[in-house]
Amino acid sequence: MDRIPLLIDTDPGVDDALALLMAFNSPHHQVVGLTIPAGNVGLVHTVRNALKLCDVVGSNAPVFAGADSPLLHPARDAAYVHGRDGFGDTEYETAARLAEGEHAALALLRLSHAHAGQLVVVALGPLTNIALALKLDPTLVRRVARLVVMGGAVTAHGNITAAAEFNIAFDPEAAHIVFSSFPCTELADWEVVMAHGFPHAEFERWLAAPSRRARFYDAISRRTREWASERRGDHWHSADALAMALALHPTGAIEMVERPLVVELEGRHARGATIVDWRREEGRPDNVRILRRYHQPTFEHLIEAALASDRSPEA
Repeated sequence: MDRIPLLIDTDPGVDDALALLMAFNSPHHQVVGLTIPAGNVGLVHTVRNALKLCDVVGSNAPVFAGADSPLLHPARDAAYVHGRDGFGDTEYETAARLAEGEHAALALLRLSHAHAGQLVVVALGPLTNIALALKLDPTLVRRVARLVVMGGAVTAHGNITAAAEFNIAFDPEAAHIVFSSFPCTELADWEVVMAHGFPHAEFERWLAAPSRRARFYDAISRRTREWASERRGDHWHSADALAMALALHPTGAIEMVERPLVVELEGRHARGATIVDWRREEGRPDNVRILRRYHQPTFEHLIEAALASDRSPEA
């Protein structure tokens, strides 16, 4: 059976790490590359964390360093959630190998040719690398089978500002380029993430699995879980994991709706907001499929299985 090629654009990050564990555990997908922007923390850390995650699961998937800042305007990171290094300041042992010499945007274009019509791109961080690739070659959209994005807040209930979600707010111009270019982006936004939490106590049980992956994730996520428990109650929410579930098992989506979406670039209070034309008032074509409900048992099974696994992703 041919495996589906998967390219993950990611800024690890605790949430990203869980999503990566899920991807590497899928027998139906092959991770053909990790393209890395700055986002949750600076590029030095996000690249280092991606390499370490590959080391933990025993993968040789190539890691490509990309954009070290947004396209135009500076943005604050999320070190207050993920730790200064993005992995809970655990001071883990650095992976032995280094990132590839090729820039992430160029790698994305090359891999889109190598897997034309089959490549699934999953974007878990700011969209800077993908925007750069599109500016270099707009025909990229023809070669990508699916683009799945974790980002946005479709009714303006943001998590970094009142109206905006972190990934989009970090680089709104990049998000504008991506959403304007792709004819259909599958979107898992912050609001659907908040509707698909699971009890901290249950997650602690999954983390007790006798595997290297569970032990590593327990260590790097402990600070973030404590932060979340104090602010969001008795449920844990993993945004990137839900987007990855949609990418790996799209049949788990119970409800998706198609609508036009634009990114606010200039608003004083709403820069980075994802504006959905719910009533299609302005006549623009639908350009996003928004996840509204995902099968919760499937989502939780994918996470639990990924944490407990010791399978080789290269098998």
